[in-house]
Amino acid sequence: MEAADFKAVLDSVRRFVREDVVPREDEIEESDAIPEDVRRKAVDMGLFGYTLPEEYGGLGASLSEDVRLAFEFGYTTPAFRSMFGTNNGIAGQVLVNAGTEEQQRHWLPRLAEGAVASFALTEAEAGSDPSGLTTRAVRDGEDGAYVISGAKRFITNAPLADLFVVFARTGEESRGTKGISVFLVERGLPGLTVGPKDRKTGQAGAWTAEVFFDDVRVPKDSLVGGEEGAGFGTAMKSLVRGRVHIAALCVGMAERILEESVAYAASNRQGGRPIGEFQLVQAMLAEIKTGLYAGRAMVLEAARQYDSGEDRRIAPSAAKLFCSEMASKAADLAVQIHGGMGYMRGTVVERCFRDARLFRIYEGTSEIQQLIIGKALLKDATPDAVRKDVK
Repeated sequence: MEAADFKAVLDSVRRFVREDVVPREDEIEESDAIPEDVRRKAVDMGLFGYTLPEEYGGLGASLSEDVRLAFEFGYTTPAFRSMFGTNNGIAGQVLVNAGTEEQQRHWLPRLAEGAVASFALTEAEAGSDPSGLTTRAVRDGEDGAYVISGAKRFITNAPLADLFVVFARTGEESRGTKGISVFLVERGLPGLTVGPKDRKTGQAGAWTAEVFFDDVRVPKDSLVGGEEGAGFGTAMKSLVRGRVHIAALCVGMAERILEESVAYAASNRQGGRPIGEFQLVQAMLAEIKTGLYAGRAMVLEAARQYDSGEDRRIAPSAAKLFCSEMASKAADLAVQIHGGMGYMRGTVVERCFRDARLFRIYEGTSEIQQLIIGKALLKDATPDAVRKDVK
């Protein structure tokens, strides 16, 4: 995207978030839904496909551009970004990275125009580590169709999805990362059912649910890329990019948390003077600011290295690990600064405290990021004879 074009998009998104979404955060929280007029405006602005290729109706944003937009998305309720996040991230990137030309031509314009995609990987025994995945796709009939059976859980946007990007075993292996394939499953097929919305601690308005596949028959051209066994690598490629995006959302949330905390410290009075005059309150504000400053720099550098191809393993995990932990800590400090008011529903920092907690879990827990970073470092330093043990 040309620099001037991107600046115009960024400015428009910033105004949209602060003028249209922020004033309706309480409505979103109470109704557990994004208002239809907000959704429609997001579609019209191209937000449902801003990272998708321009030839398919998207804006073609690089990851460096994506994270700068995500700083703005993160400033408000995570549900706002969630409604189009999988289109641009983990689900949409499966099509961009691995889809056939026909699959891309059929689905990417629809996603850019507001259709919703869900990334159906997680299962009861397969979360950050997909080796426990048990959903299976079996060939059936002379037409080469597949029959999918299994269940997924915590699937973002499942109640709204038009397309499910489904990971299932096609190989003989019953465990491990080999033999996993990925399929495009359209809503409405016989045997596909979506459970009720999950009741979550936070992130109201961002809907997740279980998805059940009871002998769902899909045509052979639903196999992404037309290749069996490539699902694990495809998933990891999408998740790596998504981790930098999540880190950027955490930076945006931390910025909002800091603004709310500074304003409260400057105006709330105890003992006849603003609490911001107390040095321990200043220390907490300084800690939030320092984490925010470091997180922003880390995200921008991780995105740059991703776009250049320099590092698509350690930097994304390091950014996601640091920023998700940082946002949770910032929210906790903000509640402390607000005192009793920070524990009251209707206070921005109380909502952020609940919303931030999920960032340390999805798209790879903090512990998984630590393992990725540690193993990657050791792999570079370990002799060939034992390198296989730290894959």
